[in-house]
Amino acid sequence: MTGSDRDQASTRLSRWLTTETGSDVTVADLDAVSAGARRFNALFTANSAQSSTRFALTMIPTASIQLLDIADEAAVRQLAESAGVPVPHIHHVCTDESVLGGPFFISIAVDGETVPRRVLRLIAQHDRLGSQITQQIGTALAQLHSVPESHAPRSLLPDSGLAPIAHAISQVDEGLQQLLTPSPAFSFCARWLERNAPTEPIEQTIVHSDVRNGNIIVGTDGLRAILDWEGSRIGDRIEDLSWTTQRMWRFREDHLPIGGFGTIDDLRSAYVEHGGEWDDDRFRWWRVLLTVRWGLGMAGQSRAHLEGSFRSIVMSASARRMAELEFDALQLLR
Repeated sequence: MTGSDRDQASTRLSRWLTTETGSDVTVADLDAVSAGARRFNALFTANSAQSSTRFALTMIPTASIQLLDIADEAAVRQLAESAGVPVPHIHHVCTDESVLGGPFFISIAVDGETVPRRVLRLIAQHDRLGSQITQQIGTALAQLHSVPESHAPRSLLPDSGLAPIAHAISQVDEGLQQLLTPSPAFSFCARWLERNAPTEPIEQTIVHSDVRNGNIIVGTDGLRAILDWEGSRIGDRIEDLSWTTQRMWRFREDHLPIGGFGTIDDLRSAYVEHGGEWDDDRFRWWRVLLTVRWGLGMAGQSRAHLEGSFRSIVMSASARRMAELEFDALQLLR
């Protein structure tokens, strides 16, 4: 973000917040902190006669690429927060793209580390902190999964109308068909997934779908917040638990499968202690499924860049991870 862009965005945001709150608000110290494939994040200070507060801004560059309507994402975060999940409290939601160029929401800024390697360095300096954070993640997921499915926005239901297991298998089949280059490894895994598919869950829940090292804020006191709720949906609770073990989120600390800092035993014990239901066979099945689906998703992002539907250097580089994920999936079948 250039100085001119920052000044223009600050002016527009000041004007919008003044209208929204009914008080004169001046935005200062607007600073971009990250820009992923689908969203832009920044920190800023909102100054008024009553207070000076540090906020986080999350904006989708265009509504056409958002995975979940931003108002529905905010609603899910509020449901999670009400269940006890550590989530940065949302103060404002704007769906008018003319304000900043895309829909956005504003939440309270939470101090701490979120960059994965900094997270791991912090944990390495404090005995048992990794175990503590892992257990807190297990607790948070149990709290999220306790929210009645009926309370969630209906947009979280899959468009296919299929139950979670059938929907996941259909996504893998569709991804395989869209590959620019065939993947014998993923095709083999797809056959295994079909042969070993578990029964559909008796009870579906809200799943975050992307709890991992990189989407959490931590400090010396442990887990402070879970971020990035754009992939939330109604599904099988075990999907959330399995995703935390993806090898790419361990950052070479492969001996600790939960984010490079925790064990599956710690995750399981905290999840069950706080009312969650655990199934080892389902857990393994979802680990394979998610590894394959993520690899196919990487290929799809690269294809979107190559075909020109969404140009992004992040998207274009995604396909380089596919061979790594093919290896990971086959290792899980050993």
